[in-house]
Amino acid sequence: MSRIAKNPIEVPNGVSIVLSGQMISVSGSRGTLEMDLSPEVEVRQTDALLTFAARTKTKFSNAMSGTTRALIYNMVVGVTQGFEKKIELIGVGYRVQIQGDSINLSLGFSHPVLYQLPEGVTAETLSQTELVLRSSNKQKLGQVAAEIRSFRPPEPYKGKGIRVDGERIRRKEAKKK
Repeated sequence: MSRIAKNPIEVPNGVSIVLSGQMISVSGSRGTLEMDLSPEVEVRQTDALLTFAARTKTKFSNAMSGTTRALIYNMVVGVTQGFEKKIELIGVGYRVQIQGDSINLSLGFSHPVLYQLPEGVTAETLSQTELVLRSSNKQKLGQVAAEIRSFRPPEPYKGKGIRVDGERIRRKEAKKK
């Protein structure tokens, strides 16, 4: 059995979990998240505990039980505390502004880059070069941060670009004559 799946999830007060067939729904103060369960994994709910087990003894089923446990744990944390990612723009003239539910990025191109935020993700600017993304869905939050970073990934010579959560860039030495 997966070592991760051996640990049960303790459901905190204020969180309700509904298991119906191959669907799980987790509700809390920050919203509701749903997920389809793999047919390889058996999820049991007893009082305030969720336990996970592989239905068969295959390696795939074992792996999926640990993966499912991790995903459901992230759902429980998301509806109680939420997740956040900090994005930092490094470069001369790089700026970020929030306009309603879209983000306006000035990244040294001849045009501004507009990014439409998906539902469930909110943004806040701390300064002209710092952006904080918040969501209860960890997967969606990571995808949004990766898409914003892809507009100007950090480059190794000057270090300019968009960094997520204090990302460290290994600097290279410039070409010598």
